[in-house]
Amino acid sequence: MRGETRESWVGAASLVGLGLLLVLSYGSRPDGTANGYDVLAAFNRIDGLAVGDPVRMAGVEIGSVAAERLRTGSYRAELVLRIESDVRLPRDTSAAIHTDGLFGSKFVVLEPGGETVHLGHGDRIDFTQDSMVVEDLLDLIISEGKAKRGGV
Repeated sequence: MRGETRESWVGAASLVGLGLLLVLSYGSRPDGTANGYDVLAAFNRIDGLAVGDPVRMAGVEIGSVAAERLRTGSYRAELVLRIESDVRLPRDTSAAIHTDGLFGSKFVVLEPGGETVHLGHGDRIDFTQDSMVVEDLLDLIISEGKAKRGGV
């Protein structure tokens, strides 16, 4: 009986320890300061971009895509970008979706503006450039080639 009680206490302590570890690993404060802060950016299309993809500025990774959702009413894709807490973004920062090479992975590129006021947790980036779809680009190149060949 005594051994069973000890095993029960050890099991309970292990569960409490595991729970505490999970809370410390995945918990963040509501103001976004524990793991950075979140800014929002709306795009017409975000083809190929996924949660966890990098956010870069000047070629340096400064965050990641934390969430994707469709904005009701405007039917635009909205990204939640988690930015490292030590990176301050001017309010007039712009965001664009780029591709690593022709068929590579997608990522978000931020270009800082010149304002002295910075974006805070939950603020919105107003200037955005949508993802380029490779098929659309190839169609454009083919149609330009056909137009030039027909005009010669």
